[in-house]
Amino acid sequence: MGCNLRDLATPENIDLATLSGKRVGIDAFLTAFQFLTTMRDRSPQGDGGPLRAENGKVVSHLMGFLNRTTTLLKLGIKPVYIFDGTAPELKADEIASRRARREEAERVHKEALAAGDFALAQKMAPRIMHYSQEMVDETKHMLDLLGVPWVVAEAEGEGQAAVMAAKGQLDIVATQDWDALLYGTPHLVRNLMSDGSKQHGRVVRAQTIDLEQMLETHDLSREQLIDLAIMIGTDFHPGIRGIGPKTGIKLIKEHGSIEVICQVKNKEVPERLDEIREIFHNHPAVEVADEDLQPGQIDVKGLIQFLQVERQFSQRRMDNELDKLRDVGLIREGGQRSLFSF
Repeated sequence: MGCNLRDLATPENIDLATLSGKRVGIDAFLTAFQFLTTMRDRSPQGDGGPLRAENGKVVSHLMGFLNRTTTLLKLGIKPVYIFDGTAPELKADEIASRRARREEAERVHKEALAAGDFALAQKMAPRIMHYSQEMVDETKHMLDLLGVPWVVAEAEGEGQAAVMAAKGQLDIVATQDWDALLYGTPHLVRNLMSDGSKQHGRVVRAQTIDLEQMLETHDLSREQLIDLAIMIGTDFHPGIRGIGPKTGIKLIKEHGSIEVICQVKNKEVPERLDEIREIFHNHPAVEVADEDLQPGQIDVKGLIQFLQVERQFSQRRMDNELDKLRDVGLIREGGQRSLFSF
């Protein structure tokens, strides 16, 4: 999840309708994990895994992407899903750490099922969820059938989206990962895909964070924000012990850079510091043609075949989702998206 900048931000709740007409780059991988970890088997003797059709096919990710994407389209929002590419080599230690935690969770999960401790198994299940390549390919295919564009990043998905937003190809980046601000997205929206749901008894609302406003509030440059984040801890470095957001802001304002702070505080300068800074300032990104971000046609027959026939989605579910698009004229009676939809 990158660097937690929550203490620096002042999020503002928004009504999703205010994003109508906006092209929003959505972090596909984090979104998929959200669906996989919330839409799962919670039956008394369930293993806590993702929901499956009777034929055994995992459907949680498709159910989630379909429901939220049709909701966005109904509101006039133009989604563009950004899929992760190859993780930067600098992230190797973080990936290894995540893998170790996952393997331990898998061990506990397996032992819990063997012992009949379904409560423990379901508790551990979200920690072992895996968005497989098959699921990724299924998601992309469904998006194609919905006429929704998607992009495969060169490296980090939120980094690719931020680069595209900074170039004006996207209006907003939607992700739970605060690192999108470090990568330079002017506008970040969190909770886009969970807006209106309930967590811990409270209704979740989409929130927007403006990068320039955040920098002005704390009298920081983007360079200082990046140095502050590195000291707090990112996916590319665990951070400097004893330095949190409040202390970090004070130090970066007083001394200007990590090197000077480490000298004054007698701490080790983070290894590969310049490389870490560079990955935030100039994140690797694929070039995307503007025409590739235009919405395509909605293939109703294809969606019915893929979801209802092959993955046993109910008639009611399909009707509910397609009716959202019919209600706003995105599907004609003939089954294709209106040429005047966007």
